[in-house]
Amino acid sequence: MTKITLNTVVVEDSETQRAVITKLAKDNPHLNVVGDYANGILALNAIKKTKVDLILLDIVMPVVNGFDLLDSLQKPPQIILISDSSDYALKAFDYNNITDYLQKPIDKSRFATAIDRAVKTQNQINRDNDEGEFVYVNVDLQKKKIFINSIQWVEAMGDYIKIVTTEGKFVVLSTMKAFLEQMPENKLIRIHKSYIVNVNKIDNWSSTKVEVDGTKLPMSRSHKDQLEKILIITE
Repeated sequence: MTKITLNTVVVEDSETQRAVITKLAKDNPHLNVVGDYANGILALNAIKKTKVDLILLDIVMPVVNGFDLLDSLQKPPQIILISDSSDYALKAFDYNNITDYLQKPIDKSRFATAIDRAVKTQNQINRDNDEGEFVYVNVDLQKKKIFINSIQWVEAMGDYIKIVTTEGKFVVLSTMKAFLEQMPENKLIRIHKSYIVNVNKIDNWSSTKVEVDGTKLPMSRSHKDQLEKILIITE
């Protein structure tokens, strides 16, 4: 089996804590530390220029905290959050790419367990890349992998969305905008304030409706031209 090595960045404002975390990372055979940074701004600039597989990320930092940094990343890598307390664990669950949550002071064996988990996740990601693009969503307090090609449409439900796939329906806490931003360009598009549709699943359409697998979905006039342009390109 090919050894997994994760390009890793440490983000921690405390110089002492940063040195401790960086040493733990450098001592782990699965991690290649490509940088350590005292704040989120420095880290963000570096991450944009370097391939990063894992961020060891402190939550409480001045100006740009850990969650702010996460929100700034278009395609975040795996994240292991680090904090003095467990107060942020519930909020952490809202982010799909968080692999583990460590409390300070970090126990060496607990750190190793978190890295093993990240390695297993990377193995799964590598396998999945051979099968097609996918997204992880939170369903019933568990991570659910959904292949993008299986998605038929997405429906807004207040603070939630319903993802309708060929495998089933899944209700996820998310906005339509946030979900669409995770999708490859022109594969899923918005056709209505309450609906996103997979372009490849469209059977028929008119000026007011789109049909997918026998279900007619409403389409706003303002989205009709964009849909037709994409359908022409993909034909």
